[in-house]
Amino acid sequence: MSTVELSFKLNGQETTVSVSPDTLMVDLLREGLGLTGTKAGCREGECGACTVLVDGTPVNSCLMPAIKAQGREVTTIEGLEMADGTLAPLQEAFMGEGAAQCGFCTPAMILTATALLKENQDPDEGEIRHALSGVICRCTGYRKIVQAVQTAAKARS
Repeated sequence: MSTVELSFKLNGQETTVSVSPDTLMVDLLREGLGLTGTKAGCREGECGACTVLVDGTPVNSCLMPAIKAQGREVTTIEGLEMADGTLAPLQEAFMGEGAAQCGFCTPAMILTATALLKENQDPDEGEIRHALSGVICRCTGYRKIVQAVQTAAKARS
């Protein structure tokens, strides 16, 4: 099968790869680039576990052809690490609040919350729950997840 050259910014780094035109972003990230923090859940865009940020907006990477990333900026959970190697404040808040349960949805929750806090630095509980509604937590632990987002928001203010 033929391939196309794809150039985009991945976690702050210019990246060029050859991909098959039918490659999905989730597969490129996990299998092609070894970024396994992005999870492949339902592969139908229903569970949100595959969420990444594309130009700062949460996107289901299981529905996104990789070639759609041409010239864009993609951020995965691995890209949130601080320059000194420490976790981002939102990641710390998830750990501090015990919001990372089985961990399957955690990268998607954190990326979605990152986008929310960029748009709204002081969201209320309803806004947080609405923003996170596209990511399903199979452990049903939304209370601690919401608390973690609130904790991170307070730390930023």
